Amino acid sequence: MSLTKPMLGLAVGGALGLLDGLSGFLEPSLTPMMGSVITFSLMKGLVGGIVTGYVLQRVHSMMLGMLAGIAIAATLSLLVILRAGTTLFWDVMIPGMLLGAIVGFATQRFGRAKEFLGSSS
Repeated sequence: MSLTKPMLGLAVGGALGLLDGLSGFLEPSLTPMMGSVITFSLMKGLVGGIVTGYVLQRVHSMMLGMLAGIAIAATLSLLVILRAGTTLFWDVMIPGMLLGAIVGFATQRFGRAKEFLGSSS
């Protein structure tokens, strides 16, 4: 069973986003807001994964795929930072960009291209 790039991006991004949110338990100052940390990390992973998958249907280079994942995740991380405050800038940005690189790599490497109607394989 192989998934299309957007669906694989959604699955990988969601799983990594959830792990990213759960890693907030390692930072004691985040304890009062863990619900929103997990929620926003999961949403960031899901949205970033599916957008990266759609972009990678058009791009066939591994390097461009990873850069697209990093750029999309960095943009979404910046939105989270603007809501949460700049005190955690690098604590949000670095894991987000790493998540984007991994999603971009996995989606480009293991996702299957969309099959168009009328194409014979």
